[in-house]
Amino acid sequence: MKEVVTRLNKVKVYRGYSKISQLELARAVGVSRQTINMIENGKYNPSLKLCVNIAKTLGTTLDTLFWENDT
Repeated sequence: MKEVVTRLNKVKVYRGYSKISQLELARAVGVSRQTINMIENGKYNPSLKLCVNIAKTLGTTLDTLFWENDT
């Protein structure tokens, strides 16, 4: 079965690629682990600044991490 990666879980996927925990990512971007968890589960809409910091920390771009394709 093909995994469908949505905007809501791309942070989790790329965090996995980077092999860092929610806590490590949270500390790197200056938020709580719970905030990262809520972002990954689609329960929190992060600010643009936070999105930029997450993308930089995970070594990817905003487009890759947060852009939704209408396909």
